[in-house]
Amino acid sequence: MRLAPNAILDLLNGKEPDVKTAIIFDCEFLCLEGSQRRFWCAAHDPDPVVTQVGAVRLALGGDFPILDTYKAYIRPIDRFGDQYGLDPFFTALTGITEENIRSEGVSLSDALADLDRFSDGARFWSWGKDELNMMAISCYVAGIQPSIPAHRFDNAVKLLLAAGMPIEDLARTPSNKLADYYGVQHPPLRGHDALDDALSISYTLQHLMKAGDLQPDAFDLARSAARNRNFRYHLSDK
Repeated sequence: MRLAPNAILDLLNGKEPDVKTAIIFDCEFLCLEGSQRRFWCAAHDPDPVVTQVGAVRLALGGDFPILDTYKAYIRPIDRFGDQYGLDPFFTALTGITEENIRSEGVSLSDALADLDRFSDGARFWSWGKDELNMMAISCYVAGIQPSIPAHRFDNAVKLLLAAGMPIEDLARTPSNKLADYYGVQHPPLRGHDALDDALSISYTLQHLMKAGDLQPDAFDLARSAARNRNFRYHLSDK
C-alpha cells in the first residue's frame, strides 16, 4: 500500500496514519409472514419500519481489517405514535424479541445519530438499498426529518459486479449467503441478524480485496459506473 505524504509524516511523528474506511450496514424491518411478497400492502401488514441496524467499519487499506462494529435495536413506532408488537414469525426470522426491544431498544432518531457518529463521515453500503426503508419510510412514519443525506449511501451490489460476480448469481444470493458463496471462512453468523448480515458482506469484500479481485478505489468509482451501465438484475429476498 502506498502511503500519502501526510500519512508518512504521521508515521514519522509516531502517529497512526488515517485509513480510508467504508461502512457496511444492514437493517431488519418489521414484517409478518408474506409481507415482502405483498410489498407490505395487505390490510394487516405493518409499515416496514426498521427494528434493528447493524454496521461494520471496514478499512480500505493494509490488510483491510474490520475496525469496529455497531448494533442497535430500534423501538418500532407506527404512524400514530404507538409501539408495534412483534409477530412470532418476525421473531423466528430475525431472533429479535420483545425483551430485546424493551431492554435495549432506542428511538429511531437516537439510533440514526449513533450510526452517523459511528460512520465518522464514511459512506454507507448495503446489499441493495436498505436506506430507503431505514431513512425514507421509517423517518416518514415516525414524523422526523431524515438525518443522513441520500448521497451518503450506496449499493454494495455494484462492488460485487466490479469484482466479477455474475449477475445471475447476484440475483439469487442474499446478503447472509454471500460469504458462503465465496467460501470465506468466518465465525458462525445468524441470517437476518442485521450485524451478522453486514459481517457476511464485509467478510466477502475483505476477501475480494485481499485476493486482488476488488480494488479499494471501486468504492469511489461505483457511482460513476452505475450511471454509465444499464444493470438489469433483481436481488434475491434478503
